[in-house]
Amino acid sequence: MNDNDIRALFASVAPFSASDAPTLETLAASARTIAVRADEDAFREGDPAPFVFVVARGAFEVRKRAEDGSDVALRTLEVGAVGGLTNLAGDAPRSATLRASRDGALLVVEKKLFVEAMRRDAALTAAVLRALGEKIRSKTAQVATLIDRTRRDPREKIVFFDAKPYERESFDRLLPESLRIQYVQAKLGPTTARLADGFSVVCAFVNDDLSRAVLEELAARGVRLVAMRCAGYNNVDLSAARELGLSVVRVPAYSPYAVAEHTVALLLTLVRKTHKAYARVREGNFSLSGLVGFDLHEKTVAVIGTGKIGAVFATILRGFGARVLAFDQREDSALIAAGVRYAPLDVLLSESDVLSLHVPLNPSTYHLIDRDRLAKMKRGVVLLNTSRGGLVDTAALIDALKSEHVGAAGLDVYEEESEYFFQDRSDRVTTDDVLARLMTFPNVLITSHQAFLTREALENIAEATLSSVEEFLSARPLTRAV
Repeated sequence: MNDNDIRALFASVAPFSASDAPTLETLAASARTIAVRADEDAFREGDPAPFVFVVARGAFEVRKRAEDGSDVALRTLEVGAVGGLTNLAGDAPRSATLRASRDGALLVVEKKLFVEAMRRDAALTAAVLRALGEKIRSKTAQVATLIDRTRRDPREKIVFFDAKPYERESFDRLLPESLRIQYVQAKLGPTTARLADGFSVVCAFVNDDLSRAVLEELAARGVRLVAMRCAGYNNVDLSAARELGLSVVRVPAYSPYAVAEHTVALLLTLVRKTHKAYARVREGNFSLSGLVGFDLHEKTVAVIGTGKIGAVFATILRGFGARVLAFDQREDSALIAAGVRYAPLDVLLSESDVLSLHVPLNPSTYHLIDRDRLAKMKRGVVLLNTSRGGLVDTAALIDALKSEHVGAAGLDVYEEESEYFFQDRSDRVTTDDVLARLMTFPNVLITSHQAFLTREALENIAEATLSSVEEFLSARPLTRAV
């Protein structure tokens, strides 16, 4: 829609139509469009509510989660319908899901800007108050509808934060009859912890906030178990959890092949430049200039951390005919038998052509690869990190890339990834200067924490998580406790 179309639509619907001309002009100029395909959600119940919206095209169902876990369609919003007014006061999350019943679009005005317009325009404020009064009356009927479609459910409830469609499939398929899940698209944090009210189990992921303040809020709302559907738990304040009587479980192992094979995929892409070749050929450029790579055969590959994932990665590289060096507190006899040689860390740094990280993030491994250790590495080394972003001092890595001391980097993780990874930010500016700089290097390959993302791994994660929940609820010993 062009500016004139937006202004005309706003002028035709309340409460926008009550605005004076300058206010209407400001609101229309600030509006942005969100396109939504049929059967997709513009937002979900529990998401943050940062804007007021007007339906510009298509139709949208307002859906609410019932007590039995099902989605109940309350009403349909057609072109000209206005929403988000009830979220103007405070930071309350969305109270319902908005799903497109056919391809559509929303015009959205940021909440802060809309409130500022109300302060300047008394007529707009009066119109908003009238609209809110009508909404309160209509919500009485909606609540009655929801109650009619709701029944008491004896199943234990799990609230699943930062839910993604690819995760839901495995969890829904394996969910036992004794449990039910409410999926929340928002990340767990100080402003969303209230959504756990009435749930005994919270299921969280790598970038959710499980600091002391959040755990205190969860405990106060009746949560008894935090189930991490991942291997890492560095984002959980374990001492606070213990003080609050919260149990914490994780998924210590899920298809180590998924992460190891993704690490190999990053390595092969970097050393053979297949990503560049693909882009060239798509544009009709069949030149081979600048695409010279190198053999992995007989190169020295260093593996820091030989747990399940590191061991699989080392075994794969042995299959390439590489010389594999390893560093770990405990040596793996099976790897030694397969030709892997353990050595001190300084030896790995100085001799390796490729160095891959496969250790957890904790105080002793934070910035394991720092400026000093980067300087000890062989010039032109390929650095791989599919474990945790905090293992690498990113600023130091950027300097090593600029000086060409590091020849290439394959990263599936980043220190400050929580604001970016797992989201579509293609329509927004990257304000993280470090990440933005990292993405400018032609010899840096970044994926969005997707190394775990295989059907087999998702199945393992769902199975292990649900098994831990059942152990906890039946008072059995927790086999995956942190």
